[in-house]
Amino acid sequence: MGPLNIEPIKLFEEAQKFQKKMTAGMQVLRTLDDVEFGVTDKEEVYREDKLVVYRYRGEKKPTAKTPTLIVYALVNRPYMVDLQEDKSLVRNLLAHGEDVYLIDWGYPDLADRWLTLDDYINGYIRRSVDAVAKNAGVKKINVLGICQGGAFSLCFSAIHPHKVKNLITMVTPVDFHTPDNMLSNWTRNMDADLFVNTIGNVPADLMNWCYLMLKPMRLLQQKYVGMVEILDNKAELENFLRMEKWIFDSPDQAGEAFRQFMRDFYQGNKLIKGGLKLGKHEVDLKNITMPVLNIFAEQDHLVPPDASRAMQGVVGTKDYTQIAFKGGHIGIYVSGRAQREVPPAIHDWLRARA
Repeated sequence: MGPLNIEPIKLFEEAQKFQKKMTAGMQVLRTLDDVEFGVTDKEEVYREDKLVVYRYRGEKKPTAKTPTLIVYALVNRPYMVDLQEDKSLVRNLLAHGEDVYLIDWGYPDLADRWLTLDDYINGYIRRSVDAVAKNAGVKKINVLGICQGGAFSLCFSAIHPHKVKNLITMVTPVDFHTPDNMLSNWTRNMDADLFVNTIGNVPADLMNWCYLMLKPMRLLQQKYVGMVEILDNKAELENFLRMEKWIFDSPDQAGEAFRQFMRDFYQGNKLIKGGLKLGKHEVDLKNITMPVLNIFAEQDHLVPPDASRAMQGVVGTKDYTQIAFKGGHIGIYVSGRAQREVPPAIHDWLRARA
Protein backbone atom coordinates (compact mmCIF):
# COMPACT_ATOMS: atom_id res chain seq x y z
CA MET A 1 0.00 0.00 0.00
CA GLY A 2 2.64 2.55 1.03
CA PRO A 3 2.14 5.97 2.67
CA LEU A 4 0.10 7.31 -0.31
CA ASN A 5 -2.39 4.44 -0.11
CA ILE A 6 -1.94 3.59 -3.82
CA GLU A 7 -3.07 0.10 -4.82
CA PRO A 8 -1.33 -1.22 -7.99
CA ILE A 9 -4.47 -3.00 -9.18
CA LYS A 10 -6.63 0.11 -8.90
CA LEU A 11 -3.91 2.16 -10.55
CA PHE A 12 -3.83 -0.32 -13.44
CA GLU A 13 -7.64 -0.18 -13.74
CA GLU A 14 -7.59 3.63 -13.84
CA ALA A 15 -4.95 3.55 -16.58
CA GLN A 16 -7.07 1.14 -18.61
CA LYS A 17 -10.15 3.31 -18.14
CA PHE A 18 -8.21 6.39 -19.25
CA GLN A 19 -6.91 4.58 -22.34
CA LYS A 20 -10.43 3.48 -23.32
CA LYS A 21 -11.73 7.05 -22.87
CA MET A 22 -8.96 8.46 -25.03
CA THR A 23 -9.49 5.84 -27.75
CA ALA A 24 -13.24 6.45 -27.84
CA GLY A 25 -12.64 10.18 -27.69
CA MET A 26 -10.43 10.13 -30.77
CA GLN A 27 -13.25 8.45 -32.66
CA VAL A 28 -15.77 11.07 -31.48
CA LEU A 29 -13.45 13.96 -32.36
CA ARG A 30 -13.32 12.74 -35.97
CA THR A 31 -17.10 13.13 -36.23
CA LEU A 32 -17.30 16.68 -34.85
CA ASP A 33 -18.12 19.65 -37.04
CA ASP A 34 -17.48 23.26 -36.09
CA VAL A 35 -19.79 24.02 -33.15
CA GLU A 36 -22.58 26.53 -33.77
CA PHE A 37 -24.16 29.02 -31.41
CA GLY A 38 -27.04 31.47 -31.53
CA VAL A 39 -29.96 29.15 -32.15
CA THR A 40 -32.85 31.62 -32.22
CA ASP A 41 -33.98 33.37 -35.38
CA LYS A 42 -33.44 37.11 -35.32
CA GLU A 43 -33.75 40.16 -37.55
CA GLU A 44 -31.75 43.38 -37.65
CA VAL A 45 -33.72 46.46 -36.62
CA TYR A 46 -30.94 49.03 -36.18
CA ARG A 47 -27.30 49.41 -37.17
CA GLU A 48 -24.71 52.06 -36.34
CA ASP A 49 -20.96 51.71 -36.85
CA LYS A 50 -20.14 48.20 -35.59
CA LEU A 51 -23.24 47.97 -33.40
CA VAL A 52 -26.31 45.98 -34.46
CA VAL A 53 -29.62 45.69 -32.61
CA TYR A 54 -31.47 42.44 -33.23
CA ARG A 55 -35.05 41.43 -32.52
CA TYR A 56 -35.48 37.73 -31.76
CA ARG A 57 -38.24 35.64 -33.28
CA GLY A 58 -39.92 32.96 -31.17
CA GLU A 59 -42.24 30.17 -32.24
CA LYS A 60 -45.20 32.37 -31.35
CA LYS A 61 -45.90 36.09 -31.33
CA PRO A 62 -44.96 37.91 -28.11
CA THR A 63 -47.77 38.71 -25.69
CA ALA A 64 -45.81 41.35 -23.78
CA LYS A 65 -46.71 44.88 -24.85
CA THR A 66 -43.38 46.34 -23.71
CA PRO A 67 -40.21 45.07 -25.44
CA THR A 68 -37.06 44.15 -23.49
CA LEU A 69 -33.62 45.21 -24.72
CA ILE A 70 -30.66 43.15 -23.51
CA VAL A 71 -27.52 45.26 -22.94
CA TYR A 72 -24.55 42.91 -22.72
CA ALA A 73 -21.01 43.68 -21.52
CA LEU A 74 -18.32 44.92 -23.89
CA VAL A 75 -15.80 42.30 -22.78
CA ASN A 76 -17.51 39.20 -24.19
CA ARG A 77 -19.76 38.29 -27.09
CA PRO A 78 -23.50 38.45 -26.31
CA TYR A 79 -24.42 35.06 -27.80
CA MET A 80 -23.94 33.62 -24.32
CA VAL A 81 -27.62 34.47 -23.75
CA ASP A 82 -28.55 32.29 -26.76
CA LEU A 83 -25.77 29.71 -26.67
CA GLN A 84 -27.67 26.57 -27.70
CA GLU A 85 -31.22 25.27 -27.85
CA ASP A 86 -31.40 23.99 -24.29
CA LYS A 87 -29.24 26.79 -22.84
CA SER A 88 -30.81 30.03 -24.00
CA LEU A 89 -32.07 32.87 -21.82
CA VAL A 90 -33.47 34.47 -24.98
CA ARG A 91 -35.34 31.38 -26.13
CA ASN A 92 -36.94 30.89 -22.72
CA LEU A 93 -38.01 34.54 -22.45
CA LEU A 94 -39.62 34.27 -25.89
CA ALA A 95 -41.41 31.10 -24.82
CA HIS A 96 -42.95 33.10 -21.95
CA GLY A 97 -44.22 35.71 -24.38
CA GLU A 98 -41.58 38.41 -23.97
CA ASP A 99 -40.52 40.60 -26.91
CA VAL A 100 -36.71 40.38 -26.82
CA TYR A 101 -34.10 42.61 -28.47
CA LEU A 102 -30.31 42.61 -28.01
CA ILE A 103 -27.37 44.93 -28.65
CA ASP A 104 -24.45 43.26 -30.42
CA TRP A 105 -21.45 45.56 -29.94
CA GLY A 106 -19.34 43.92 -32.64
CA TYR A 107 -15.54 43.94 -32.58
CA PRO A 108 -13.87 47.33 -31.91
CA ASP A 109 -10.74 48.18 -33.90
CA LEU A 110 -8.34 51.12 -34.06
CA ALA A 111 -11.10 53.35 -35.43
CA ASP A 112 -12.81 53.00 -32.02
CA ARG A 113 -9.73 53.85 -29.95
CA TRP A 114 -11.21 57.14 -28.67
CA LEU A 115 -14.76 56.00 -27.93
CA THR A 116 -15.74 57.09 -24.42
CA LEU A 117 -18.27 55.76 -21.93
CA ASP A 118 -20.39 58.75 -22.87
CA ASP A 119 -20.34 57.53 -26.48
CA TYR A 120 -21.45 54.07 -25.43
CA ILE A 121 -24.12 55.03 -22.87
CA ASN A 122 -25.53 58.37 -23.99
CA GLY A 123 -24.82 57.59 -27.63
CA TYR A 124 -25.13 53.96 -28.69
CA ILE A 125 -27.44 52.73 -25.90
CA ARG A 126 -29.71 55.80 -26.11
CA ARG A 127 -30.14 55.47 -29.86
CA SER A 128 -30.64 51.71 -29.57
CA VAL A 129 -33.36 52.22 -26.96
CA ASP A 130 -35.03 54.78 -29.21
CA ALA A 131 -34.85 52.39 -32.17
CA VAL A 132 -36.46 49.57 -30.17
CA ALA A 133 -39.19 51.87 -28.86
CA LYS A 134 -39.92 53.10 -32.38
CA ASN A 135 -39.97 49.57 -33.78
CA ALA A 136 -42.41 48.45 -31.06
CA GLY A 137 -44.51 51.64 -31.16
CA VAL A 138 -44.04 52.48 -27.48
CA LYS A 139 -42.53 55.37 -25.52
CA LYS A 140 -40.72 53.31 -22.86
CA ILE A 141 -39.03 49.91 -22.95
CA ASN A 142 -37.63 47.41 -20.47
CA VAL A 143 -33.85 47.26 -20.20
CA LEU A 144 -32.04 44.08 -19.13
CA GLY A 145 -28.37 44.80 -18.38
CA ILE A 146 -25.85 41.99 -17.89
CA CYS A 147 -22.55 42.34 -15.96
CA GLN A 148 -20.75 45.46 -17.27
CA GLY A 149 -23.81 46.03 -19.44
CA GLY A 150 -25.80 46.17 -16.21
CA ALA A 151 -23.57 48.95 -14.89
CA PHE A 152 -24.07 50.78 -18.20
CA SER A 153 -27.84 50.23 -17.90
CA LEU A 154 -27.85 51.71 -14.40
CA CYS A 155 -26.09 54.80 -15.72
CA PHE A 156 -28.44 55.07 -18.68
CA SER A 157 -31.55 54.65 -16.53
CA ALA A 158 -30.33 57.30 -14.09
CA ILE A 159 -29.70 59.81 -16.90
CA HIS A 160 -32.71 58.93 -19.07
CA PRO A 161 -35.36 57.55 -16.67
CA HIS A 162 -38.17 58.69 -18.97
CA LYS A 163 -37.09 56.07 -21.54
CA VAL A 164 -37.08 53.02 -19.21
CA LYS A 165 -40.25 51.34 -17.93
CA ASN A 166 -38.58 48.53 -15.95
CA LEU A 167 -34.90 47.87 -15.25
CA ILE A 168 -33.49 44.36 -14.82
CA THR A 169 -29.85 43.75 -13.92
CA MET A 170 -28.03 40.41 -13.88
CA VAL A 171 -24.66 39.78 -12.16
CA THR A 172 -24.12 43.54 -12.14
CA PRO A 173 -21.44 45.21 -9.98
CA VAL A 174 -22.48 48.36 -8.13
CA ASP A 175 -20.00 48.52 -5.25
CA PHE A 176 -16.60 47.84 -6.83
CA HIS A 177 -14.71 47.95 -3.53
CA THR A 178 -16.11 44.96 -1.64
CA PRO A 179 -13.27 43.06 0.11
CA ASP A 180 -13.84 39.85 -1.86
CA ASN A 181 -13.63 41.50 -5.28
CA MET A 182 -10.29 40.10 -6.46
CA LEU A 183 -10.46 41.79 -9.87
CA SER A 184 -10.97 45.15 -8.20
CA ASN A 185 -8.05 44.58 -5.82
CA TRP A 186 -5.80 43.74 -8.77
CA THR A 187 -6.67 46.94 -10.63
CA ARG A 188 -6.95 49.33 -7.67
CA ASN A 189 -3.41 50.72 -8.07
CA MET A 190 -3.11 50.21 -11.81
CA ASP A 191 -1.84 53.21 -13.81
CA ALA A 192 -4.73 53.25 -16.31
CA ASP A 193 -3.32 56.26 -18.16
CA LEU A 194 0.09 54.68 -18.75
CA PHE A 195 -1.55 51.38 -19.69
CA VAL A 196 -3.89 52.82 -22.34
CA ASN A 197 -1.43 55.41 -23.62
CA THR A 198 1.05 52.59 -24.22
CA ILE A 199 -1.11 49.95 -25.92
CA GLY A 200 -4.18 51.85 -27.16
CA ASN A 201 -7.04 49.36 -27.45
CA VAL A 202 -6.84 46.58 -24.86
CA PRO A 203 -6.22 43.18 -26.54
CA ALA A 204 -8.89 40.56 -25.95
CA ASP A 205 -6.29 37.89 -25.08
CA LEU A 206 -4.92 40.05 -22.29
CA MET A 207 -8.40 40.50 -20.81
CA ASN A 208 -9.08 36.77 -21.06
CA TRP A 209 -5.89 35.84 -19.24
CA CYS A 210 -6.77 38.22 -16.42
CA TYR A 211 -10.14 36.50 -15.96
CA LEU A 212 -8.63 33.02 -16.18
CA MET A 213 -6.01 33.86 -13.56
CA LEU A 214 -8.74 34.63 -11.03
CA LYS A 215 -9.17 30.85 -10.72
CA PRO A 216 -6.12 29.37 -12.48
CA MET A 217 -6.46 25.80 -11.19
CA ARG A 218 -10.15 25.56 -11.99
CA LEU A 219 -10.11 27.43 -15.31
CA LEU A 220 -6.72 26.41 -16.70
CA GLN A 221 -6.24 22.85 -15.45
CA GLN A 222 -9.18 21.12 -13.81
CA LYS A 223 -11.66 21.69 -16.62
CA TYR A 224 -9.29 20.16 -19.21
CA VAL A 225 -8.58 17.19 -16.96
CA GLY A 226 -12.33 16.80 -16.52
CA MET A 227 -12.80 16.97 -20.28
CA VAL A 228 -11.40 13.43 -20.52
CA GLU A 229 -14.56 12.16 -18.79
CA ILE A 230 -16.76 13.44 -21.63
CA LEU A 231 -14.50 12.68 -24.61
CA ASP A 232 -16.65 9.74 -25.67
CA ASN A 233 -19.92 11.74 -25.41
CA LYS A 234 -20.43 13.78 -28.58
CA ALA A 235 -23.18 16.01 -27.20
CA GLU A 236 -21.29 16.82 -24.00
CA LEU A 237 -18.08 17.45 -25.93
CA GLU A 238 -19.88 19.82 -28.29
CA ASN A 239 -21.25 21.70 -25.27
CA PHE A 240 -17.73 21.98 -23.86
CA LEU A 241 -16.26 23.23 -27.13
CA ARG A 242 -19.10 25.70 -27.61
CA MET A 243 -18.30 27.22 -24.23
CA GLU A 244 -14.58 27.28 -25.00
CA LYS A 245 -15.27 29.06 -28.27
CA TRP A 246 -17.28 31.73 -26.44
CA ILE A 247 -14.59 32.23 -23.78
CA PHE A 248 -11.87 32.90 -26.34
CA ASP A 249 -14.04 34.82 -28.80
CA SER A 250 -13.67 38.14 -27.02
CA PRO A 251 -13.48 41.60 -28.59
CA ASP A 252 -10.69 44.08 -27.96
CA GLN A 253 -11.63 46.98 -25.68
CA ALA A 254 -11.78 50.57 -26.92
CA GLY A 255 -8.87 52.23 -25.11
CA GLU A 256 -10.52 55.41 -23.88
CA ALA A 257 -13.65 53.67 -22.61
CA PHE A 258 -11.47 51.11 -20.82
CA ARG A 259 -9.45 53.91 -19.18
CA GLN A 260 -12.61 55.57 -17.88
CA PHE A 261 -14.14 52.33 -16.66
CA MET A 262 -10.98 51.48 -14.70
CA ARG A 263 -10.61 54.93 -13.16
CA ASP A 264 -14.23 55.77 -12.38
CA PHE A 265 -15.68 52.34 -11.57
CA TYR A 266 -12.94 49.97 -10.36
CA GLN A 267 -10.67 52.57 -8.80
CA GLY A 268 -12.94 55.50 -7.92
CA ASN A 269 -16.05 53.41 -7.15
CA LYS A 270 -18.04 56.41 -8.31
CA LEU A 271 -21.15 54.47 -9.26
CA ILE A 272 -21.95 54.10 -5.57
CA LYS A 273 -19.94 56.97 -4.08
CA GLY A 274 -21.12 59.60 -6.57
CA GLY A 275 -19.21 62.01 -8.75
CA LEU A 276 -19.51 59.94 -11.94
CA LYS A 277 -19.88 62.14 -15.03
CA LEU A 278 -20.61 60.94 -18.54
CA GLY A 279 -20.21 63.84 -20.93
CA LYS A 280 -22.37 66.65 -19.59
CA HIS A 281 -24.46 64.28 -17.45
CA GLU A 282 -23.84 63.39 -13.80
CA VAL A 283 -24.96 59.92 -12.79
CA ASP A 284 -27.16 59.85 -9.69
CA LEU A 285 -28.65 56.42 -9.00
CA LYS A 286 -31.38 58.06 -6.93
CA ASN A 287 -32.91 59.07 -10.26
CA ILE A 288 -33.69 55.40 -10.88
CA THR A 289 -37.31 55.44 -9.75
CA MET A 290 -38.69 52.81 -12.13
CA PRO A 291 -39.14 49.22 -10.83
CA VAL A 292 -35.83 47.35 -10.51
CA LEU A 293 -35.16 43.60 -10.50
CA ASN A 294 -31.60 42.72 -9.49
CA ILE A 295 -30.45 39.11 -10.04
CA PHE A 296 -27.03 38.03 -8.79
CA ALA A 297 -25.16 34.72 -8.45
CA GLU A 298 -24.15 33.44 -5.04
CA GLN A 299 -20.96 31.75 -6.29
CA ASP A 300 -19.87 34.54 -8.64
CA HIS A 301 -16.08 35.02 -8.70
CA LEU A 302 -16.22 38.04 -11.04
CA VAL A 303 -19.06 40.00 -9.42
CA PRO A 304 -19.28 38.97 -5.75
CA PRO A 305 -22.83 38.96 -4.36
CA ASP A 306 -22.13 41.88 -2.02
CA ALA A 307 -20.99 43.98 -4.98
CA SER A 308 -24.45 43.55 -6.49
CA ARG A 309 -26.52 43.62 -3.29
CA ALA A 310 -25.27 47.17 -2.69
CA MET A 311 -27.73 48.36 -5.35
CA GLN A 312 -30.63 48.23 -2.91
CA GLY A 313 -29.31 51.07 -0.80
CA VAL A 314 -28.49 53.50 -3.59
CA VAL A 315 -31.28 53.40 -6.20
CA GLY A 316 -34.26 55.72 -5.75
CA THR A 317 -37.04 53.26 -6.55
CA LYS A 318 -39.55 52.02 -3.98
CA ASP A 319 -40.16 48.94 -6.11
CA TYR A 320 -36.92 46.97 -5.72
CA THR A 321 -36.64 43.18 -5.93
CA GLN A 322 -33.52 41.06 -5.71
CA ILE A 323 -33.04 37.37 -6.46
CA ALA A 324 -30.03 35.32 -5.36
CA PHE A 325 -29.29 32.54 -7.86
CA LYS A 326 -27.46 29.44 -6.65
CA GLY A 327 -24.69 29.32 -9.22
CA GLY A 328 -21.81 31.20 -10.79
CA HIS A 329 -21.26 34.10 -13.17
CA ILE A 330 -21.72 31.97 -16.30
CA GLY A 331 -24.05 29.37 -14.84
CA ILE A 332 -26.73 32.01 -14.40
CA TYR A 333 -27.22 31.92 -18.19
CA VAL A 334 -26.48 28.35 -19.20
CA SER A 335 -27.03 25.91 -16.34
CA GLY A 336 -30.09 23.69 -16.21
CA ARG A 337 -31.17 25.37 -12.99
CA ALA A 338 -30.92 28.77 -14.66
CA GLN A 339 -33.18 27.70 -17.53
CA ARG A 340 -35.81 26.57 -15.02
CA GLU A 341 -35.59 29.53 -12.66
CA VAL A 342 -34.32 32.75 -14.22
CA PRO A 343 -36.51 33.37 -17.31
CA PRO A 344 -39.76 32.51 -15.46
CA ALA A 345 -38.75 34.83 -12.61
CA ILE A 346 -38.08 37.69 -15.04
CA HIS A 347 -41.34 37.07 -16.88
CA ASP A 348 -43.45 36.90 -13.72
CA TRP A 349 -41.85 40.08 -12.38
CA LEU A 350 -42.49 41.96 -15.64
CA ARG A 351 -46.04 40.64 -15.94
CA ALA A 352 -46.86 41.92 -12.45
CA ARG A 353 -45.83 45.39 -13.64
CA ALA A 354 -47.34 45.25 -17.14
